[in-house]
Amino acid sequence: MESFLIDPAKAPLAGEARVPGDKSIGHRAVLFAGLGNGQSVISGLSGGQDNQRTVEALTALGIEVHPAGPGRLKIEGRGLFGLRAPERDLDCGNSGTSIRLLSGVLSAQRFSSRLCGDRYLNARPMRRVVNPLSRMGGVLYGVPGAKEGDLYPPLSIDPAQSLHGIRHESHIASAQVKSAVLLCSLWAEGVTEVVEPTRSRDHTERMLRALGAPIFTSDDTPPPSMPALSRLSPSGWKRELPAVALEVPGDLSSAAFLLGAALLVPGSRVVLSGVGLNRSRTGVLDAFEQLCPGAVTVHERREVQGEEIGDLHMIAPPDQGLRPMRIDGTLSVRALDELPLLAALSGLALGETVIAGAKELRVKESDRIVATCALLRAFGVECEERPDGLVVQGRGRGPLRAARVDSFGDHRIAMAGAVLALAAPSQSRIEDTANVNTSFPGFVGTLYSLGARIHIVR
Repeated sequence: MESFLIDPAKAPLAGEARVPGDKSIGHRAVLFAGLGNGQSVISGLSGGQDNQRTVEALTALGIEVHPAGPGRLKIEGRGLFGLRAPERDLDCGNSGTSIRLLSGVLSAQRFSSRLCGDRYLNARPMRRVVNPLSRMGGVLYGVPGAKEGDLYPPLSIDPAQSLHGIRHESHIASAQVKSAVLLCSLWAEGVTEVVEPTRSRDHTERMLRALGAPIFTSDDTPPPSMPALSRLSPSGWKRELPAVALEVPGDLSSAAFLLGAALLVPGSRVVLSGVGLNRSRTGVLDAFEQLCPGAVTVHERREVQGEEIGDLHMIAPPDQGLRPMRIDGTLSVRALDELPLLAALSGLALGETVIAGAKELRVKESDRIVATCALLRAFGVECEERPDGLVVQGRGRGPLRAARVDSFGDHRIAMAGAVLALAAPSQSRIEDTANVNTSFPGFVGTLYSLGARIHIVR
């Protein structure tokens, strides 16, 4: 089993780095390229295992994919009606995005298919996506699990007799569920609407709009509204997507761990270039502003193919303490993937940090509320688990204790642990860390290049 050994930071972190391509955008870019007409070129892909699972699934569905350099693929799109029946199960590994987005696509096909994953993915609930797709006419079957009434992978999908649009009102803001429904609506008759309590990440809508699909979102017309509406109305649309040449921006979620590491080491100065700044994703930057006002600044803002990007500069004050945070409501949604990291950083703030409105953490790669509390306690930080979040009693800049902790098979927990270990008094160990390659291949090397002393052991 692969583990991280992390030495305490002895000097400020410094340097400039690039982070892997945004894997959320990468999944969608690869999918839409396969469903487009003609050859698309996708650049800037993360190289992580999650995106690779989507690529492998498309290949199994008859799409030709050709490597064209590091992080670059040429994809021969077959159009919306050109996918072929796979000869085997489609293995999504640890990727919840792959299985949920593919379930939307495959619900519309004229052949049967089966989606499976590793033991962690097979423990993630799928009723939330099976129900709306079934209402559209999809025929999906999951495996009953320990939680009564829910379904789990593998997901078996049979051909639908017909598909029709629905209005799906979700009680949670979930980009994966929303995207599955919108993807299925590309083949459905009639209007499809997804209503969320607040806007989840909107990469699917942005990409569909850029490709000429008839997509409308409620915040297209300011002021932004709550709840948030996404609507696809295919009347008059030829149901064709063009080939694209798309550059995937750097992943803000990955960048956050490097920024967090720099913030924990007083006097650090780190620059991360070309990072995606989609407004539905920048909650982590708002949280950093609470934690240490002015430490993170954005430079060279620009827009590339509908997505805003920029360069992030972290200058950690030499002696300023960190402030406690309050993260709830829309901020919890906009910083959902980074909440384990933010909770870890708050362990060194002076005072109580409250994270609420984050029940969705329960159904990620791990139960991230349980896993985050276990991580913090291992380092000597008091943490209270709540149904929709957690409360952290920050210790200030006082010393933590070195720890040996398990990642729960979750890349975000593993990286949060590696960051927190920089503030420990002696070497710490994070177990089961191969999962980090799902989202941030090269994490160890990048952090090492900035001055951290982190090693992989097996």
